[in-house]
Amino acid sequence: MALGKRSPKQTDLWIPTDKLAQVSRHPFYAKLNEVLDKAKFDDFAEELCRPYYAEKLGRPGIAPGLYFRMLLIGYFEGIESQRGIAWRVQDSLSLREFLGLSLTERTPDHSALTKIRQRLDEPVYNEVFLFVLKMLEGNKLLKGKTLGIDATTLEANAAMKSIVRKDGGENWNEYLKQLAEAEGIKEADVATLRKMDRKRKGKKVSNKDWKHPKDPDARIAKMKDGRTRMAYKSEHSVDMDTQAIVAISIDHADQGDTTTGPESLIEAQGNLMEVHQKQRHPGSGRRQGLSQQPVSE
Repeated sequence: MALGKRSPKQTDLWIPTDKLAQVSRHPFYAKLNEVLDKAKFDDFAEELCRPYYAEKLGRPGIAPGLYFRMLLIGYFEGIESQRGIAWRVQDSLSLREFLGLSLTERTPDHSALTKIRQRLDEPVYNEVFLFVLKMLEGNKLLKGKTLGIDATTLEANAAMKSIVRKDGGENWNEYLKQLAEAEGIKEADVATLRKMDRKRKGKKVSNKDWKHPKDPDARIAKMKDGRTRMAYKSEHSVDMDTQAIVAISIDHADQGDTTTGPESLIEAQGNLMEVHQKQRHPGSGRRQGLSQQPVSE
């Protein structure tokens, strides 16, 4: 076989569809579509989201079933941003097929995902989550006998340099200027303040004294790599027999596992009771207290 050579080619203006390269269906997404179609997921999603849309006014928006499929793609592909999901879908023929889009149809961009996310309330996502759990139950992929809880810190979309004092509202530089003036240093520039801050002993940044003005629910926490950042705590309850996630919660990053763990178990129990069509536990459901945070765009 001779060595091939890559050379730039001029793109044809018109390409017959029978000349397009054939792409094999992705086995995972093809099977997932079969399961979703069998459970009538699209009908469920459309009926669930119907109250959030106008009746026969304006042009049709993105189908709810397509929107939630894009969120599933982000989960399965490990993509954390809406922009990344939109790019991935636009670049993949097999994902187009999973979404039910033809080659002539445009894939949704990240701004469209943002509008839908802002339109739908949090209970809608919780109902979709429970619907998926019921699908797992119907396919014998949910036991619910032994649960494990895993927690991790997630960096918030909030910079440490923007935090302010809770008592007076001063930012970090203004706070350092006050410390410098107390030590007799007047009219110090930013470089001098940073140098003084690095050498300052006993330096602590407490959630009791500091907050982020744009994200008051974020907490100052040490990440797993040792960095100090504004963060949240994510906690998952997992079925240890099948590895199915039965509950997810977002808490303040400064709360310990002994505080959030029992609440996660109550939430998981409530979801399992809902799946088994029993009366929902009074303490179940997504925990309140944190404002809904936007996904990175």
